[in-house]
Amino acid sequence: MTNSEIVEVTINFVKKTLQNAEGGHDWFHIQRVFNNAILISKEEDVDVLVVSLGALLHDIADAKFNDGDESLGPKMAEDFLLSLTVPKRTVNHVTNIIKYSSFKASLTDGKIKKKLFSSKELRVVQDADRLDAIGAIGIARAFNYGGFKNRALYDPGTPPNLEMTKAEYKKSTAPTINHFYEKLLLLKDKMNTQTGKRLAEERHQYMLLFLEQFYKEWNPLKNLS
Repeated sequence: MTNSEIVEVTINFVKKTLQNAEGGHDWFHIQRVFNNAILISKEEDVDVLVVSLGALLHDIADAKFNDGDESLGPKMAEDFLLSLTVPKRTVNHVTNIIKYSSFKASLTDGKIKKKLFSSKELRVVQDADRLDAIGAIGIARAFNYGGFKNRALYDPGTPPNLEMTKAEYKKSTAPTINHFYEKLLLLKDKMNTQTGKRLAEERHQYMLLFLEQFYKEWNPLKNLS
């Protein structure tokens, strides 16, 4: 099986697996991350097959929709790729991307973080995924997930937790606006690649404008003089 055939079969597998997924983590999210990853790869010296498979499979079984089980996604991806006779080395690389690409992985204790897996391909997939979490799409996804979890839009009495641990992040039920400060606005400075940093800047500025407008509309009396 050629690399292009492996990617095509993987696309079909992901589409079928995520056909009933929450709207911010469905096939279209995967497609956008895949496209971002390919775009970034054009300016990076990476294994494009590993990047492609990592992007396509990174949310194949997102832990937050599977009772917090972080092992399910990597295992599903491993079983699927081995069934295609993808080389074990490539499979291991892809499963490590799935394990370590998420934002919550960056909240791991510093001593443990030094031992975490790292590669150029992982950094490309991270950037691609983070780009889809910010800007206009990121705003839409944040409120879609907040609605899915029946969270408040905003509560002035519930300030953001800016020192959140991984465990706290996974259990958080905070209003969606808090998510901007606890994650989305932090992503610009966590980008790995030059392409990712460039694309993130515009999306970051868009979120700042959105928040400014949001607060104006939330409390119009505050703007009276």
